[in-house]
Amino acid sequence: MSGSTFGTLFRITTWGESHGAGIGVVIDGCPAGLPLSEADIQAFLDRRKPGQSKYTTKRQEGDQVEILSGVFEGRTTGTPISLLVRNQDQRSRDYGNLAATYRPGHADYTFDAKYGVRDYRGGGRSSGRETIGRVAGGAVASLLLRELGVQLLTFTKAIGPVSIPEADYHFEAISENKLYMPNLDAAQRASAYLDELMAECDSAGGVIECRIKGLPAGIGEPVFDKLDARLAQAVCSIGAVKALEFGDGFAAASSTGSQNNDPFVSEDGIISKQTNHSGGVLGGMSDGSELIFRIAVKPTPSIAQMQHTVNNIGENTELIIHGRHDPVIVPRAVVVVESMAAITLADLLLQNMTSRIDCIKEFYKKNESHD
Repeated sequence: MSGSTFGTLFRITTWGESHGAGIGVVIDGCPAGLPLSEADIQAFLDRRKPGQSKYTTKRQEGDQVEILSGVFEGRTTGTPISLLVRNQDQRSRDYGNLAATYRPGHADYTFDAKYGVRDYRGGGRSSGRETIGRVAGGAVASLLLRELGVQLLTFTKAIGPVSIPEADYHFEAISENKLYMPNLDAAQRASAYLDELMAECDSAGGVIECRIKGLPAGIGEPVFDKLDARLAQAVCSIGAVKALEFGDGFAAASSTGSQNNDPFVSEDGIISKQTNHSGGVLGGMSDGSELIFRIAVKPTPSIAQMQHTVNNIGENTELIIHGRHDPVIVPRAVVVVESMAAITLADLLLQNMTSRIDCIKEFYKKNESHD
């Protein structure tokens, strides 16, 4: 299978299946000397692991990470970093009725059409557990970004019909509720909505927002490797993501040029923008303002309602999905979105170091002075 590697200089390769022995990631291109411990990575994995609340799957996984290589005496060595999380609570028997039947909304049919074989136990590589490797890689990327003064804040903007206007954001509330929403009243209303759906054996979707501060202007490329294009590939590769917007996003289509343009100003020689309709990206490159994007997540397709489907010999049938599933994916996906954004930015920041000859010459002059 191709397509399990993402990035150019800072590069991750994820591996493993939902019901296999474990899930992992190999990180290439992380600079030497970065402080890194299993606790640093575990803090990220704990944000996506199951069993956090009644709105997540009851699968009991500690998701404890093991560093197998690339770290010595608490710092990265510049060699590949290999990370492993062992699966401990697989219940493959829950998927026995899916061996020959395609679940609506899942990758079962398309996987079978492509490969002619599929792991029906939890979806194999198409399972949400694949994101463990992404989050572990994102934890390392986030530590690198922190060293460079780049900060990411990601949260749940909406669940179903409950959406929070930007004027009502209270970022301190994000860590005070299990839905990771920046407004406690909205979190309570979203919880009530989810309770109603769960009673009906149904599920919900939502919107995740990511805000990034400290990114210098000029990150990204002007043609195929635009900052927004690379971020789009990164976050749209996450299962259940169905749409993406930067800044004003779809609202820009009904705006005008005079309304949508962001006027530039200069104070003491420092260039900035008066507004941020662009979401921090101009011409495929960061413009120095806050980078803002949102993604739409579809409702969890695994629901315990009778659904019409077909089997692998083309016969019509009906299906009720059993097992342990999230009634809403959004809260656990927040850290996945943040991780993929961090990996993308770490990669583009490293690539940007070679964009100007004066920067390259300055770097090697400094090295020569140390010899």
